[in-house]
Amino acid sequence: MRYFDYAANTPVDKEVMEYYIEQSNRYIANPNSSHLLGREANARLSEITEHIAAMLGVKPTELIYTSGASEANNLAIKGLVQAYKHNGKHIISTCLEHSSVSGALTYLQTLGYEIDLVDITREGLVDLDHLKELLRQDTVLVSICTVDSELGVEQPIKQIGELLKDYPNCYFHTDATQAIGKIPVFFEHVDLLTFTPHKFFGMNGCGILFRREAVVLEPLIHGGTSTTIYRSGTPALALAASTEKALELALAALEERYQYVTQLNQELKTELAKFKKIRFNSTNHSIPHILNVSVQGIKAVAFQKALEEEGICVSIKSACSVLLSPSRPVYAVTRDKKNAMCSWRISISHLTTAEDIREFLQAFSRCYDKLSESDK
Repeated sequence: MRYFDYAANTPVDKEVMEYYIEQSNRYIANPNSSHLLGREANARLSEITEHIAAMLGVKPTELIYTSGASEANNLAIKGLVQAYKHNGKHIISTCLEHSSVSGALTYLQTLGYEIDLVDITREGLVDLDHLKELLRQDTVLVSICTVDSELGVEQPIKQIGELLKDYPNCYFHTDATQAIGKIPVFFEHVDLLTFTPHKFFGMNGCGILFRREAVVLEPLIHGGTSTTIYRSGTPALALAASTEKALELALAALEERYQYVTQLNQELKTELAKFKKIRFNSTNHSIPHILNVSVQGIKAVAFQKALEEEGICVSIKSACSVLLSPSRPVYAVTRDKKNAMCSWRISISHLTTAEDIREFLQAFSRCYDKLSESDK
């Protein structure tokens, strides 16, 4: 099988896995235990956290380990608004968010929170003028992803952060899951930021929530302070170490990998543009790792199945989305519901080879001809 779904999950880097096993075998004690081996594990965990913080340009005390980005998003959103509910119950977000964000917001609506979605331009960007209109004195949170998982559009996080400075009771959260390890990400304009290493060749089952030092959260999990008062549970030292290693490797090769993926993206677009029914939904502001397309008149599920039969794996929307419904991000950009039903995602990485691209294009051509014929 040829894999074109790196936005959903990446294989664990061999170095990361070996490091995880080594650290797991070396530090067997609970880092919260008071005996010698526990203290040694705690000291090692502190070293890991300090290194991760240094790579990200934040303070070690601002990092919270979680079981993944979904938990991190839920803790960031629910924890923030519950801690500051005295400031207001108005939240602003977008239709581009991962289901762990939109689902958390839907839940908060049942508790009386008011959710507004900011408009998205035809380029997939947040409409800053509309955001200004939506902001109120009782707006407690703005949650906007750095890069969305369907179109791959990179949002103007700096400009949004600057805009929110005029609202001291409003906090800014960004889900940077599709950004960290792929593009440069800066933390100075946000209060909360979430990501997981399994998107950049780290391991599943771990994630990180950056919480600016002055920000208070209501915990989701109670029962002990662990490494932080905001998230109880036995610290997973080896998973933290694997995150450290994956981040170190990704940042060291960031520019080189970006340039390589950009070349592959351009080749894909050049060749796919030769097909009459193809429509590109990703925009000029999309990162090269994600290319969202539609083949007019052919449902996404049909094209995905046809490609799978050819040995090609692609995604319809994000892996955590509900199938058989229009893509909300694609509809927001194209304003075309039929097109949104036909959209699917190609996601690539530095592991994607020239041979992968060649095989994909040949399989695409065969599927295109077969499905276009049956569509007549």
